[in-house]
Amino acid sequence: MKSVEPTVTLRVPATAEYVDLVRLTLYGIASKMGFLYEEIEDMKVAVSEACNNAVLYAYEGMGMMEIRFLIDGDALSITVKDEGKSFSVTAADAQSSPSLHGKTIDEIEAGGLGLYLMQALMDEVEVNGGAGTEVVMTKRLGRSEEMA
Repeated sequence: MKSVEPTVTLRVPATAEYVDLVRLTLYGIASKMGFLYEEIEDMKVAVSEACNNAVLYAYEGMGMMEIRFLIDGDALSITVKDEGKSFSVTAADAQSSPSLHGKTIDEIEAGGLGLYLMQALMDEVEVNGGAGTEVVMTKRLGRSEEMA
């Protein structure tokens, strides 16, 4: 018999009031898996950024977002999916970091840094477009660097 990876799925309105529910669910799952407090806090920031993209940009009116937590051995994959307006991430965007060096405060655009933040906090980040946007973020146990 094929083993089934445990999955928890939430389907909530794409409004800011429900992001806390997603973060609480993440906390419960990640703590049961044995992630350190700091790793969980990093994942909470990353999942908040992914949810905020759905809340702010996917819909002009009311919409829904689906969040799936997939436990695969020592890895936790979090998928945030909406069915609203999609955006594409080019390979250059996915690989590079924004350079703020030499810019004044007036030259720095607010927003748009969520993808870079997710990439910095998670082991893997994948963004899929099409019918809405799907962000898949993965964090593995034991991958954090020890503090000196």
